Order: sequence, then structure tokens, then C-alpha cells
Amino acid sequence: MVRWAVFCCALVPLVLVAFGTSLGGAGGAALGLAAVTAACRLLLRRAERGLRAEGASAGTRAGGRRRG
Repeated sequence: MVRWAVFCCALVPLVLVAFGTSLGGAGGAALGLAAVTAACRLLLRRAERGLRAEGASAGTRAGGRRRG
């Protein structure tokens, strides 16, 4: 997943420059994409850690949905 994020963060500014956006604007877009990508990656890691901790404390559950 990280490879795709890096690819997109590099591809989008190149496309923007090819279509006439300034280098500064394309650089700003690249920085914005990199920041969003880093934040999403951090949140995904936190969620995975939380799920692992919940699974360890509650044991494994069958199915994926709660009833009730």
C-alpha cells in the first residue's frame, strides 16, 4: 500500500506540471498529499494496534459483527 502512496505522491505533481500548473503549486500539492498519506498511515497503524489489543484481551471472536 505504501508503494502506491509514494507513486501517487510523485505522479500527481508531474501531471499537474504537464498540464501547466506552476512548480510551486505542484510542490504544494505533493506536500499536501504526503501529509495526508502520512496521517492515514498513522491512523491505520493505531487502528490495527487497537484491534490486536482488543483481540488479545477478549479472545478470538467468531464472525465479524456484534449482535444486539
